[in-house]
Amino acid sequence: MVRLYGLLFLAEVVLGICALISCLSAEEGEIRALPRIAWVLIILIFPLVGSIAWFVAGRESGPGRARTAWPMGNGFSERDRGRRQVAPDDDPAFLSSLGERSRQQDQELFRRWEDDLRRREEELRRREDGSPREQDRPEV
Repeated sequence: MVRLYGLLFLAEVVLGICALISCLSAEEGEIRALPRIAWVLIILIFPLVGSIAWFVAGRESGPGRARTAWPMGNGFSERDRGRRQVAPDDDPAFLSSLGERSRQQDQELFRRWEDDLRRREEELRRREDGSPREQDRPEV
């Protein structure tokens, strides 16, 4: 008999905790008949009766109410999804701009290397031709 009372007490506590969590996590539009604080007090003061009353009369039930533990989707409404910001590594425009910027930097570096190579080749040709460089000429 003691085991039966223990099991019933455990079921009452679990039901009360589930009702309290359900009440606290319900949206304002899903709560019926009383304000949230009244439902919380009823569930805490009368755990068995308050829990059953919450599940029967307190929360909104019907065909429009989804019976899932977590909301579907990623938390954004359909109209907000177009306006939300995308992380840079998920944005194709940002990734393509990185590629374009990298190509421009590579082209600029290549152009500077070519200019430096031309300048050095010109210096070598002048030395081989025997024409003195401007630094080697005596000052007058």
